[in-house]
Amino acid sequence: MKEELIELLPKLRRFSLSLTGSIADADDLLQATVERLLKKGVPANVHLGKWAFRVCRNIWIDETRYRKIRQAPDSENDNLIALSEDGERSAIEKITLSQVHQAMQSLPENQREALALVALQGFSYSETAETLGVPVGTVMSRISRARKALEAQFDVNLLIKS
Repeated sequence: MKEELIELLPKLRRFSLSLTGSIADADDLLQATVERLLKKGVPANVHLGKWAFRVCRNIWIDETRYRKIRQAPDSENDNLIALSEDGERSAIEKITLSQVHQAMQSLPENQREALALVALQGFSYSETAETLGVPVGTVMSRISRARKALEAQFDVNLLIKS
């Protein structure tokens, strides 16, 4: 299990970042996910990858609820990527990445989760549905709405394979 978990870490980290929008929070979420998986284990006959993404999502939901109840909203640093290289091309790439990040964060959480699993992690719609615990049609609807929202923001046609 540990070898499989090590292979999943980069994917889980990207998913954590897509949920949290903050590198520091994503790392904390990843750590909490791995701790829980190692401490509580994985149920028999369950795919480790799907279970790990579900655990990660559930921990994030719990954290979000905790923050809403107990803390004032955090003011996150919107500029996640500092310009480290000179040159117009580098600046344009980083601005574009920042804009994509902001656009993803503007999506409702359920759409952002579904889109992150399909577009970033390469999950199929059925794998995403199983991971999120919703019907496949719900995943299709969420991704369709997310695509339309992103297309409206960027005025481009995004292609995401299922």
